[in-house]
Amino acid sequence: MKKLFVLIAVSVFIASLPSNAAFWDRFKNNNNQSAQTQTQSQQTQAQQPQNAQTNQTQSASQSEATYPNDVDGTAISNGEYVGEDIDIEQMYRDMPVPTHRYIHNIDPDEYQDTRYSTWSPYPLFRLTAPLFFKSVAIQPGYYLLTPREHQGKWYMLFKEAGKVKYIVPCYKKEMVPFNFYKNNLPQVKLTTPQKIREFTLKLVGKHDDASKRKPIPDTFLEASDEDNNFISIIVYWGNYRYYMVLRSIQL
Repeated sequence: MKKLFVLIAVSVFIASLPSNAAFWDRFKNNNNQSAQTQTQSQQTQAQQPQNAQTNQTQSASQSEATYPNDVDGTAISNGEYVGEDIDIEQMYRDMPVPTHRYIHNIDPDEYQDTRYSTWSPYPLFRLTAPLFFKSVAIQPGYYLLTPREHQGKWYMLFKEAGKVKYIVPCYKKEMVPFNFYKNNLPQVKLTTPQKIREFTLKLVGKHDDASKRKPIPDTFLEASDEDNNFISIIVYWGNYRYYMVLRSIQL
């Protein structure tokens, strides 16, 4: 009798199991998906070292400094220019006298440089004695020095009363060293009313683009006497500095 009850219970249990093939197919698919998930996780773990190496290579390539084609890409010295690094006299002899001129002696690019400035953004050069570049004789006076490119070469314009008076070639252009202006230009100390005014202007500028003022480029000027009456002049303007060589006595 007990055996009969056991057989009946087993039969009922078997009959209660799902009999359609869809259940068993779904069971098999779940097993296959779990196996595929494990395989994909293993492949992902294997690719992680390769991705890390690729990211390191890309970050290293991005960290390399890049310069425009007209900028000297050699190492930038943090100190002042040293005349022994280049033959000043030979450079002076090799550079030709500029022959190009501006219509009505007006610099056409000056408007773009001064449209956002209250005053001229160019460095002011006070000359108390004449300087010479071959046949070009620069007379004493006050000049705004403006670097300009012409046919792939850089020149320094000596402007007086808004007009180009002299043009001198530059033999080198390079980036300004990091923190050069911060270390060489005096820092402006503001009074309490000036600080409040600057804070108000910055606060308004965050919400109104039209009220923002673009800062003018930082400028600096270095001049040093060299042997045989040569004078080396370095004009700093914005992110670049420009080298030129003149003479105190005409050669």
